[in-house]
Amino acid sequence: MADHSPHLKALWDKMLRKRLWVVITTAVAPREEIEKVLEAHLVHQIRLEKEGIMFGAGPLSTADGSPTGTGMIIIRAESEAEARRIADQDPFHAKGLRTYTLQQWSLNEGRITLTIDYSDQSYRLT
Repeated sequence: MADHSPHLKALWDKMLRKRLWVVITTAVAPREEIEKVLEAHLVHQIRLEKEGIMFGAGPLSTADGSPTGTGMIIIRAESEAEARRIADQDPFHAKGLRTYTLQQWSLNEGRITLTIDYSDQSYRLT
């Protein structure tokens, strides 16, 4: 960082700076056609999750919760080429039902809280 205060540099130096890739996926086919491939898409997404490739995914909506026809998939990949290969394998993309854009994302700040209760083996993610 160029000529910033020592405090700003200290804050920046502690940040995670985890490189991830964000896939913004947009429907280009009728909903009925997309729904025919939904099961294959979900199986694919769960496989990425179980293999540790997917950081998170889900649909995007308006402030009132209405669907927008777009979704976001965040993946772990070493390069843009690898991220694009992963995105291309999504059945929605492979069949031309959705298109996507790809952007690199640096995860710097945030928190995940996991609560585990031993007594009843329950857990909560917040």
